[in-house]
Amino acid sequence: MDNLVKLQIIDTEIYNLRSEKDSKPQEIKTMEALFEEKKQGLAALEKNLLDLQKQRKDKELELASKEEAGKKLQAQLYSLKTNKEYQAMLQQIQDAKADASVIEDKVLELFDQADKVKTEMEQEKGKLKEEEKIFAEQKKKIEDRIKEIDGRLTQLEAQRNQLVPDVNPKILAQYERILGSRDGLAIVTVKDNSCQGCNMFVPPQVINLIKMYERMITCEICNRILYIQD
Repeated sequence: MDNLVKLQIIDTEIYNLRSEKDSKPQEIKTMEALFEEKKQGLAALEKNLLDLQKQRKDKELELASKEEAGKKLQAQLYSLKTNKEYQAMLQQIQDAKADASVIEDKVLELFDQADKVKTEMEQEKGKLKEEEKIFAEQKKKIEDRIKEIDGRLTQLEAQRNQLVPDVNPKILAQYERILGSRDGLAIVTVKDNSCQGCNMFVPPQVINLIKMYERMITCEICNRILYIQD
């Protein structure tokens, strides 16, 4: 029983360390997902800037076309023969200038919007650089912890291998079967007439059987092996 209790102490630490190690890849995955999400924010700003630049280019081409049309109308102005035609042409020239002015305002507006996005992008790049540094540091901490766990597990496995030969093979088989089905906890104490594995009541007659140590006594509820601390 003494060896079995010692084995449980080792196996409890092994179980906890393996559980912690198993959770580490998901921690890294979650961190990577958050970092990628932040990168997507920068990518969205870059796309927005490209869209604004394309809109500005289109408007500049439209402005050039309007200005060229205005020049052609201006050139035709003095070849007109009647006052009516002259007035109509003047109106067309004025309309072309008005259209060009509206387009020019839009070009300037797009310039301002692009400048704001560029400033926001630079700020976001700075934040992202800092986030990348933090991410790398946190990831390294997790990787270092995994190495630390692996080292400790190697030590515990060696201690376990030294202890196992001192345990009756049949009892060991029973213990390991319970260990695998009860979250790494196969043997527990009885305290204040309660099983410390499931907190259920243990009758006095069962406690008496445990104290006799003639055979392994298990909890009727959780099936863990029971023992008395002293």
